[in-house]
Amino acid sequence: MTTNLFTAFGAFCAAEGLEAEVLGNAFRSDPAAREALIAFEEGRLEDDAFALALAATLGLPPERAEGLIDGLMAGASLETDMVDMVRRARAAGIKTAMVSNSWGADRYPREVVEELFDATVISGIEGFRKPDPRMYLLGAERVGLPPEACVFVDDLPFNLKPAAELGMATVLHGEPGATIGRLEVLLGLPLRAA
Repeated sequence: MTTNLFTAFGAFCAAEGLEAEVLGNAFRSDPAAREALIAFEEGRLEDDAFALALAATLGLPPERAEGLIDGLMAGASLETDMVDMVRRARAAGIKTAMVSNSWGADRYPREVVEELFDATVISGIEGFRKPDPRMYLLGAERVGLPPEACVFVDDLPFNLKPAAELGMATVLHGEPGATIGRLEVLLGLPLRAA
């Protein structure tokens, strides 16, 4: 539902004079950074502690931790085409759920979430995160559908596998037009602006 987070992270790092991929690489290959991310997304690590861990990962002094998370997220915005598509799907009677690994449950625009989704599953509230199958099962349960009647969209391939194993149709999101086109086929209804 947002523009690419890794692009936002890269822009932040570049503005700080850091290699654009430093954060993504750390989350992939640094066990301490990876564990801090997982703990944060599962709600086991508070914002301040995660920000300190992030600052250390980026090689920034501890005083730079204040506002760091919001600074990283500042480059991401709602993806207008995707938001409009969800509005059209919901207006057509499609049940919608947001299943999200959170960077703090309070960073979601509540009015937009309430308008767009019948249900939410937010990792920091639930205490577990994608790709844990419980995330997908809760999403289906909360909209009142069996998993095999659901379509799951995500921008990370490894988050799609558990959904597919549960019987959900899956769509790897990259570019909004392609994602919307695939959803039109799967759902059998027009989802683009007229």
